Amino acid sequence: MFIQLLFSDPRLFAATALVVIFSICAHEFMHAYIALKNGDPTAADAGHLTMSPFKQMGLWSLITLCLVGIAWGQVPVNRANLPRKSSRILVALAGVSANLGLAVIFTLLTFAVIVFANDNEFAIRILYFGASINLVLLAINLFPVPGFDGWNILMEFWRPKQSSELANGAFFIMIMLLFFGIGYIEAIASWLVESTIMLLIGVIS
Repeated sequence: MFIQLLFSDPRLFAATALVVIFSICAHEFMHAYIALKNGDPTAADAGHLTMSPFKQMGLWSLITLCLVGIAWGQVPVNRANLPRKSSRILVALAGVSANLGLAVIFTLLTFAVIVFANDNEFAIRILYFGASINLVLLAINLFPVPGFDGWNILMEFWRPKQSSELANGAFFIMIMLLFFGIGYIEAIASWLVESTIMLLIGVIS
């Protein structure tokens, strides 16, 4: 369990948790911000234009993060305030766009530390983790499963008659993927970050 890291390496535990919390809060903040800009003040009125993890994630999410390394966040969106399909898609993509941006930033920071302060292994490890975890969050949130951004995007293009049965089936598939496929997603994310860093190093060499 993730909580074991607290006792074996408290500094790594704190830094890892902070990166995850920051990434999730940035994801949810962008949902609220883009929704407001497109005419839906629901999340903003509920106080989600903030980076506070207590608002964006909630106590239970923070507890499960510390215990088992699993966390989530959610902001309210009123689709009635978003009559245009393009607006609804923008709001759905806002969160993963934040994760993509953070993945790029963390990757560039990792590259910079490797080039200018290669002896700082702790900083490299945390920044590398930040890049990888944001790619993982991006990938998971794009799964076409109820409660995830990918599902909201899918429903803008395809609304099956038996949507409830489809939702139940998709949710079951998601659970299976999380148990058996998360390792592959993490491996691909790590490979992408490492490959990008090596490419950048090759460019300046």
